[in-house]
Amino acid sequence: MNEEMSQTLTRTGPGSPMGNLMRRYWVPVLMSSEIAEPDGPQVRVQILGEKLLAFRDTEGQPGLIDEFCSHRGVSLYFGRNEENGIRCAYHGLKFHRSGECVDVPSAPQACKNMGIKAYPCIERGGLVWAYMGPKDKQPAPPDLEWCNLPASHVFVSKRLQESNYLQAMEGGIDTSHVSYVHSFEVDDDPMHQGTKANEYIKADGNVVFEIEKTDYGMTLYGRRKGEPDSYYWRVTQWLFPGFTLIPPFGPHSLAGHVWVPMDDHNCWAWSINFHPDKPLSDEERASMEAGKGIHCEYEPGSYRTKANKDNDYLIDRQAQKEKRSYSGVFGFAVQDSSLQESMGPIQDHAKEKLLPTDRAIVMARRMLYEAATALQPDTEPPAIHADQQRARAAGLLLPRDEKPQEWAKIHLADAKNQPVYSI
Repeated sequence: MNEEMSQTLTRTGPGSPMGNLMRRYWVPVLMSSEIAEPDGPQVRVQILGEKLLAFRDTEGQPGLIDEFCSHRGVSLYFGRNEENGIRCAYHGLKFHRSGECVDVPSAPQACKNMGIKAYPCIERGGLVWAYMGPKDKQPAPPDLEWCNLPASHVFVSKRLQESNYLQAMEGGIDTSHVSYVHSFEVDDDPMHQGTKANEYIKADGNVVFEIEKTDYGMTLYGRRKGEPDSYYWRVTQWLFPGFTLIPPFGPHSLAGHVWVPMDDHNCWAWSINFHPDKPLSDEERASMEAGKGIHCEYEPGSYRTKANKDNDYLIDRQAQKEKRSYSGVFGFAVQDSSLQESMGPIQDHAKEKLLPTDRAIVMARRMLYEAATALQPDTEPPAIHADQQRARAAGLLLPRDEKPQEWAKIHLADAKNQPVYSI
């Protein structure tokens, strides 16, 4: 990947090609529980290089506004959330969740000129989502399968990852690494254990990929040896521009990620588990809350992982030697982030030498680059319609002479009224 393409893909601030593209979609900004209380404490949020403030107003509606007062640039984090607005603690200016300035105590006539940036918000799947693009281009709310399920069916966590979103998301697209960095823990993890999928993944690290471009993004078919007369296919979905759906394991819950840039050197990694047709069990939810599976343990009072670059991710060389952990790092989320953060805040793409297993990453980069550089005020970006977001991942056995693409079009492109396909 040349320098120009790398710069285009990794820079997401206001006015950048990729930033403009991502702002045309709804993005998750924080959990609803982070601003649970009307007139409760406001929360700093950084998304796509913008420093913002989230709060819930007196009417219970979520708001997302510029963090800084239009008067003297004071942070509204120190203001008062009351009576349907945030009042600046310095000189008393007050702002509605729409960004409108509704009070300037010292000069009421100045209100009309003192408004600040604000973005519309909705709540889906226990998250607050914001639309940060042109007002006349706002799409329908997200319709990912897990977004509209009852709260009892879904568990969502987030973690800070100290790297560019692209190398984090590419880890979600690349399923070949499961045969290596995660291989010593899948038998014990409560969300993966006891499945035939584990046996196939561990027995065949030489995965063969077939890639298919779709209306919603890309489908990645990973083929491993199954039974003597079949192949085991892991079908991963990448939904434009930053959603991944992970092939399931046996009867365990479905899973996915959302990758959202904070700035060019950090991103939010959202992790989701869900059952389409039943609540998560108490045992499943307890395991997720404990940081098992794709979730993690945190540093107290933060969304930074407990194992992080400052403590070498608590690497345990003895566990590595004893084959209890492939890399010496424990936990799927931190195993991934430790490797992706080790690339640097932004990977030096000029030095990489890609392999056949990277075909999906190459395609995703090309699709993002083409969409970002082609975007104009009057053009429509890919997969912008909500009905293009209902795909599902799968794991299945097929006869060795049968291809999975036609099967997937029928069973995975729209998850509604479909069973879960998992082994």
